[in-house]
Amino acid sequence: MPDKTFLLKIIIFLSLGAFIFSSCVPMKKQIFMQVKEDTVKSEYINDKKMDYKLKPGNNLYVQVVSLEEDVSDFFNMGYGSSGNMYYDAAIYLNSYSVSDSGYVEMPFLGKIYVRGLTLGEIKENIQKRVDSYLYNTIVIVKIVNYNISVVGEVNRPGQFKIYQDKINIFEVLGLAGDMTVYAKRNDVKVIRKTEKGSKIYSLDLLDDNVLESELYYILPDDIVYVAPVKGRNFAFTSFPYTLVISSISLTIALFALFK
Repeated sequence: MPDKTFLLKIIIFLSLGAFIFSSCVPMKKQIFMQVKEDTVKSEYINDKKMDYKLKPGNNLYVQVVSLEEDVSDFFNMGYGSSGNMYYDAAIYLNSYSVSDSGYVEMPFLGKIYVRGLTLGEIKENIQKRVDSYLYNTIVIVKIVNYNISVVGEVNRPGQFKIYQDKINIFEVLGLAGDMTVYAKRNDVKVIRKTEKGSKIYSLDLLDDNVLESELYYILPDDIVYVAPVKGRNFAFTSFPYTLVISSISLTIALFALFK
């Protein structure tokens, strides 16, 4: 008859081994942009129009630049064409808030409807009004409160201010310190505001076709949620393996001692 201690050891080690392997994340589930087709593409074209359309609550930075500085200052909110704003709070305080009815109100130009328009369309409308007062001017229009939030299985979750016109999903994840080993890369959620509330989209970052997806570019106020893979609670980073192994060793030693 087999020794009871030997059988106990076999059972414990088999159970521990099965547990360890079940909590590992396969490498195939960690590699971004895997080629799903037989032919490897040499170029990925993303011609989707991703121009953000303004909503109530957005804040616009508008500046009129002209050779006639004294005159163009009348169109600016105290900062002038020389630009004397070097921090976010100053820019925000000197911005124009989009009202619930979709308007911004500028000095001399009056109310301008911007709701549902892109920055390019707004710039064109403002430029036409300014040109009726001044010649050879340049109108600069930017979104001030351009924030993106990243939560879930990333190394540095948080809210990030964006200072560029376009940013893609990989650049956003880079700001958050990349995903953790236990991130669910084939189902990254993008929560986007709508007129009536919010809408949830899904991105498969394991598929190389993500480069051509209309969700590849992240818009202002988007929330990126990276869910954990199944079995995350039993991962190495959180499970007390030292305590478990010590307890097993003590059990075996006591069993052998009192046999």
